[in-house]
Amino acid sequence: MAGGVPPQREIQIQVHSKKGGNSVYPVEPATTTAGGGGGPTGVYREIKHFKKWFPWLIPTFVVVNIVTFFVTMYKNNCPKNSVSCFAGFLGRFSFQPFSENPLLGPSSNTLEKMGALNVNKVVHEHQGWRLITCMWLHGGVFHLLANMLSLLVIGIRLEREFGFVRIGLLYIIAGLGGSLFSALFIKSNISVGASGALFGLLGSMLSELIINWTIYANKIAVLATLVVIIVINLAVGLLPHVDNFAHIGGFVSGFLLGFVFLIRPQFGWVSQRYASNAYSTSAKPKFKVYQMVLWVISLVLLIIGFTSGLVMLFRGVDLNDHCSWCHYMSCLPTSKWSCKTEPAFCMSEQTSSQLTLTCSNSNKTRSYPYSNLSTSQIQGLCSQLCR
Repeated sequence: MAGGVPPQREIQIQVHSKKGGNSVYPVEPATTTAGGGGGPTGVYREIKHFKKWFPWLIPTFVVVNIVTFFVTMYKNNCPKNSVSCFAGFLGRFSFQPFSENPLLGPSSNTLEKMGALNVNKVVHEHQGWRLITCMWLHGGVFHLLANMLSLLVIGIRLEREFGFVRIGLLYIIAGLGGSLFSALFIKSNISVGASGALFGLLGSMLSELIINWTIYANKIAVLATLVVIIVINLAVGLLPHVDNFAHIGGFVSGFLLGFVFLIRPQFGWVSQRYASNAYSTSAKPKFKVYQMVLWVISLVLLIIGFTSGLVMLFRGVDLNDHCSWCHYMSCLPTSKWSCKTEPAFCMSEQTSSQLTLTCSNSNKTRSYPYSNLSTSQIQGLCSQLCR
């Protein structure tokens, strides 16, 4: 070239759709020659800080959840352990009666055996693993379908953007946060489902938008859409028999984890790193000050939150004793439904050809023309009576 000036290395900025809006990120030109002797072609490759990943972990999580549900139904074996079943043609995979489980799934007794979150067993029988295993169990077909469809929609997009390591860790830790928060409030019932981890992914999308604010176009529209989705999903958790404490705990954990795991370098730093040194002026910081502040604050809050939560859980602390209104965060009573979710207990009286059960919660009494029923069959009838 004239004057011996070296060619400047170019950083190309491309625009890609992201979260319903647009995001921009740089790609590096691949200077290959056409035919072995021409000039550089217009082929670009993504630089490593913004590369696209092939999503395989989230689909694997979906498969694991589905397989676990089939194993749970096999273990449940409704024809053997219950007096009546729904969809009996499915054999041992048939469902508990609608009056016992309207989600088309197993009994609560089976879920507990498979690893559902039971605070009493976690605290007094040293079964802390239930804080993790409950994430892979579901109460029924409807519960499983809703969670897995949401996981595919949200999770694949995040894994493609940030890779399987960060999203996998975020999913597991947020799920643990949801289980931990739930266990501090719900002491008498079991809890299952991937909803806490899913809300963690949803929370991370919000924090990722905030900490990487400068790479987005249509920022306000994207933020408004996310907030509406989050509010609607949390509002659904106010219905009875939904563990909204797990949703809230998972969301807050995921929101903080997003600041830690999903931070991205600024374009100025990226451009300077991949450009020719001859054209570098002053050094540019990799992250802005506000990004580092959010990163540090979030990491500190996560450490404090998980440590204090685990200490309170294993000391048997019930946060309802310290917050008289907090139970409204999980269920809002109305004239249409009640939020009383105490576990069902029944008094039984057996004669030669008749079983009489009395629900301890509602004092309902019903007689059944059965004799010699197993314990699991009586528990199933009790659950139906007390609903």
